[in-house]
Amino acid sequence: MSELEGAERLDRRMITMTAVLTGAIVVVGAVVASSAMISSGTPAGITVLAVFGGALAVLSVAVGIDYIRWRATTFRITEERLEVRFSFVLHRRRSLARDRIRTVDVTANPVQRVFGLAAVVIGTGQHGESSESEVKLDPVSRERARQLRFELLRHAAEAQPRTDEGVIAELDWSWARYAPLSVLTPALGAAAVGAVANVASWFGDTDNLMGSLVTELLIAAALFGYVTVAVGVLLAGAIGATLLFVEMWWSYRLDREPGGTLHVRRGLLTRRSISLEERRLRGAEIVEPLGVRLARAGRVDAIATGIRDAGQGRRTDHKTLLPAAPRDVVQRVVAEVLREPNVSGALTGLTPHPRAARARRLRWSLAPVVLGFAALLAIELAVGDRIAAAAGQAFAGVVAAVPWVFAVIAVPVAVLLALDAYRNLGHGLSGRYLVARRGTVRRSTALLQRTGVIGWTVRQSIFQRRAGLLTLVATTAAGSGAYTIPDVDVAEGIAFADEAVPGLLAEFVERSREVPVAGLGREPER
Repeated sequence: MSELEGAERLDRRMITMTAVLTGAIVVVGAVVASSAMISSGTPAGITVLAVFGGALAVLSVAVGIDYIRWRATTFRITEERLEVRFSFVLHRRRSLARDRIRTVDVTANPVQRVFGLAAVVIGTGQHGESSESEVKLDPVSRERARQLRFELLRHAAEAQPRTDEGVIAELDWSWARYAPLSVLTPALGAAAVGAVANVASWFGDTDNLMGSLVTELLIAAALFGYVTVAVGVLLAGAIGATLLFVEMWWSYRLDREPGGTLHVRRGLLTRRSISLEERRLRGAEIVEPLGVRLARAGRVDAIATGIRDAGQGRRTDHKTLLPAAPRDVVQRVVAEVLREPNVSGALTGLTPHPRAARARRLRWSLAPVVLGFAALLAIELAVGDRIAAAAGQAFAGVVAAVPWVFAVIAVPVAVLLALDAYRNLGHGLSGRYLVARRGTVRRSTALLQRTGVIGWTVRQSIFQRRAGLLTLVATTAAGSGAYTIPDVDVAEGIAFADEAVPGLLAEFVERSREVPVAGLGREPER
């Protein structure tokens, strides 16, 4: 195969970057290996030879691989296509039509930033985990990365010129106060304790260290109270969550660029530049974890084709348009991004669900509590006598009280969560969008473009049938692929689905008499 005419290579500084980074790792490894070999009695000459030879081999392989990658990889941009070729032992050539390009994202980790490099990821909009869904040019110069982003998205600007570009949102450092309200905060605090233990274990016996750590925590709990120890762990987690927020959202800015392209820039150590064409946008999702919601805040995610949702691929944070921010900011950003001025009214005017939905949530919430209480009670009945014999009657009384203490605490919490989940149920229509809200620990409000709904799935369990309820699932090619409206009245749900996307349920709806739904029985139409 001949080389592509007018083709470019990746930036040659990648070889120097790899040599420096690998060299630093090799030096550290060589020091550790030398110390281990000398302490084991290995002669100095053999130690030097083995360590030096191993370090040289590792460095040569790493640099050699990157040299081959630089030498064998070329790419070219024409008016119609992006072509990338790798030609070494195996030959691979990819060609993408430019009108298929959905996103162009630029990232630069700390090492790449030192060398003035960046990685460019061109997304094609295909879902799934196949490598065919994106092309990565890693690395190119920082300036060339910016040029590629504008060049590859230029066709959108030419096809859909707009005059309302500008800044939609910029970072307000007061938003950092929402970071500790994340559910990750306790996990980060526990991870901090574990990290301290791991670092300390490098300088002593791990078993003794862990035993000492547990002992110290128990002593601290006895002296200062378990609540104080828990507060300390949460404080460590809050500091970690705040630092993570700073790293991820430093210099955050959301712009609308010419041609209707949304552009997000953010990041302290790793700089991220994410682009999304508005013609691929199918809506927005307001995500409100419980702690953030109690502070009257939330974040905004894009519902768009070409962006894989969490759990479907590696780039799970590329859909976030706005970090946790006050509710008025969230509504303003959603209104500007979707060009839907009545977002506030749409979010407050949702249709509530029937009371039967509340009963179902109470049952779902209380069922795990009943099972947990039964399990604890069974354990207490099975081993309570043994505990009394081994630890004394007083301690046995404490064990006997555990199931009842659990019930006293868990039942009110379960009831409150169930009632909150019911209050959060709602659906409605606002201009070009249908709105669906659900959840309690993580409340989600999806504003989905009605023309983006490609199908409805209607589900009804035997218990829903008895309660006169059904679950609607709006199927779309964007975001998670499906957005659920659970436990809605049968007649109202069918009427809502038909009004939201006229004609899609036409073959299932009999206008003048009844509304037959496959597998649901027959209900009179409203």
